Amino acid sequence: MGVPFLVPTQKGGLHEAVEKPQANPVDVYLTRLGPGSRRGMCEALNGIAGFLSGGPVDAKTLDWAAIRYHHTSAVRGWLVKAYAPATAKRMIAALRGVLTESWRLELMSHDDYARATDIAPVRGETEPRGRALTNEELLRLFQVCSAESSPAGIRDGAILAVLYGLGLRRSELIALDIADYDPDQGTLAIQGKGNKPRIGYVLEQVTELLESWLGVRGESEGAIFVPITKGGNLIFHRLTPQAVALIVKKRAAEAGVDEFSCHDLRRSFITDLLEAGADLSIVQQLAGHKQVTTTTLYDRRGEAGKIKAAGMIKLPIA
Repeated sequence: MGVPFLVPTQKGGLHEAVEKPQANPVDVYLTRLGPGSRRGMCEALNGIAGFLSGGPVDAKTLDWAAIRYHHTSAVRGWLVKAYAPATAKRMIAALRGVLTESWRLELMSHDDYARATDIAPVRGETEPRGRALTNEELLRLFQVCSAESSPAGIRDGAILAVLYGLGLRRSELIALDIADYDPDQGTLAIQGKGNKPRIGYVLEQVTELLESWLGVRGESEGAIFVPITKGGNLIFHRLTPQAVALIVKKRAAEAGVDEFSCHDLRRSFITDLLEAGADLSIVQQLAGHKQVTTTTLYDRRGEAGKIKAAGMIKLPIA
């Protein structure tokens, strides 16, 4: 049974309404995450629930309000031993998030919540994920797309150009609508992570590929990038994240390029801008990062970049 709750009337008064269902803190927590984060955090919570219950209980059925300090301390110890630091930190963040929602929903007291979340942070660093593509790899990718005159070849070339040329996240790419593109200004209105908007600047070479695709797609409202049937017919629905990943994987195989992710094109965008001497704070803004420290994590210049930077110092010797 739920509990009665009050809702405001049109005149501003209060009256007893329908019974309020018991909210699940996992659902509440996942709802406030971006679509791209929900699956990973749900898997993290399932793993923690399995550890705490011995296996038979998942995240949606575990009684998170019953979690206490000795539970979270045991979870931390298990994560430190079983996972790399970055993964352990992410899973603990998910655990804290659900406990926070449990407290907000008044399922656990503030004292129990404070004690349960008072665990030591996970220390240590891991090698950064992903890689930056070389110019040769990028060239081969665009060549295999341009060699295919079909709608799919034209579309995929434009997708790769926008992902790399503007450093977009996959979710940002599939959210693009025709109305977001301003060909006169050479800009794209991007709906960034956390619903934070920003402007992307479309380079001349990106414009050529994008305009070629729009010539095939037409000017009807809706998503810029849409599915295409094997017969070459366009389906005016929005692409799914999985569809974009498959496109990238397919073109990488055709170009003989080692497998990479959509996010690696974003890493390449950031790395190449920094390599070209762009100001770090400007790159942060173009990438749509909230913190400049996040942008530095995408830098894949490696030792070559350090050697180049070190060579800029000149001793004042005559």
